Amino acid sequence: MQTDETEKIRILMADDHPIVMQGFSASLEKHHISIAAQVKTAESVLPEYEKCNPQVVILDIRFGGKLTGLDVARELLSQYPDARIIFLSQFDQNSLVKECYKIGAKAFITKDCDAVDLANAIKAAAKGASYFLPEIAERLATIAIKGDKAPQTLLDAREIDIFTLMAEGLTNAEMADRLSLSPRTISHISQTIKEKLDIYRSADITKLAVRYGLVEP
Repeated sequence: MQTDETEKIRILMADDHPIVMQGFSASLEKHHISIAAQVKTAESVLPEYEKCNPQVVILDIRFGGKLTGLDVARELLSQYPDARIIFLSQFDQNSLVKECYKIGAKAFITKDCDAVDLANAIKAAAKGASYFLPEIAERLATIAIKGDKAPQTLLDAREIDIFTLMAEGLTNAEMADRLSLSPRTISHISQTIKEKLDIYRSADITKLAVRYGLVEP
């Protein structure tokens, strides 16, 4: 989708916090960027995208429901491969940032950023280019050099489920009941998880899960 330098860039903003959208909307107008539409739920993004055909979509990651911004981005890009997405989030764990770019986002911007940074990311995305804040680029480079030690990288899907429940403080019996597995299976997988992550204390497991956004603080 091409953009003319003489025309305002039209964007769709999706965030369940009106104050966030209002704050950025006022600032972005000064940067030749027009808010074509605003939605507050993940489920509203695709219908509104088809309706207003924006050049760039600004997506929050967490909406408080089953669908996340990541889910929306995957669905949007599967139907519209040329869609240009920027994630705007208060959560910036390395694994999350990496996943956003892996999905196909053009940029990841934190909500405490300067409006100029968001405007620059939008302008880059409108031209089909990726945009990296310096600190984000540095962190991604560190991951590439030192390796990604996030649970989401080291564990498979079933292990992630159990690791999350461990972090929430459930017992083996409770996890077995929740996941319809035997306590023995839970015990075996739990031990494997601890060995893979090289972490054994319950408190440290919870801290790690919070750090990587798997459970709420």
